[in-house]
Amino acid sequence: MARGFFITFEGLDGSGKTTQLRRLAQYLTDTGRTVITMRNPGSTPLGDRIRSILLDSRSEATLGTIAPHTELALMFADRAQSIAEVILPALEAGAIVLCDRYTDSSEAYQGGGRGLGSEPILALHKALCGNLQPDLTLLLLPNLQTSLNRARRRNQKHIQTEGTDENRFERESDEFYARIHGAYLAIAVRETGRVLAITDDASIDLIELQIRDAVEARLPTL
Repeated sequence: MARGFFITFEGLDGSGKTTQLRRLAQYLTDTGRTVITMRNPGSTPLGDRIRSILLDSRSEATLGTIAPHTELALMFADRAQSIAEVILPALEAGAIVLCDRYTDSSEAYQGGGRGLGSEPILALHKALCGNLQPDLTLLLLPNLQTSLNRARRRNQKHIQTEGTDENRFERESDEFYARIHGAYLAIAVRETGRVLAITDDASIDLIELQIRDAVEARLPTL
């Protein structure tokens, strides 16, 4: 059986990447493809536990301040588990894997935002992830302030209506997110063969069509 196809979605919180992942998954399923959707961190029992530590803004009230290197190590523990448990088996079965965040997020958030730099992230990716790279990365980078405002409104709504609080990163400063934005742009320049950056503020429907066209152009017959 032919190897599947690995697509990741990247971008700031509030960029619309999760919405676009769901739309692409529906389109690919409707056209007869086998699709697996997942997220980093999360999508395994261990990953979901790690996610609750890393994203819940109440974590540090009970656990103490999470050091940047600890944050990075937990991200890669989740990623290594998701590769072994979900991603590689799905690719070996010929499925299309759509993942909401992957190593580029660590390079942007921990490397750029936390100031750890790219080198340790890329070294950990090689050591812990077998250097498994996506076949295509869709990087959504609309206006920075628009993304932040949308993410913060969304998380406050989730707290009020669902009782979930994944607001730990959204509480960071605008300067933190400016560093992330810059790191993502640097990745896009470096990884031109893999990363498709969508930087305009087009409608959800128009971006969906851009993504669909890009995926169909690169997707082999599975």
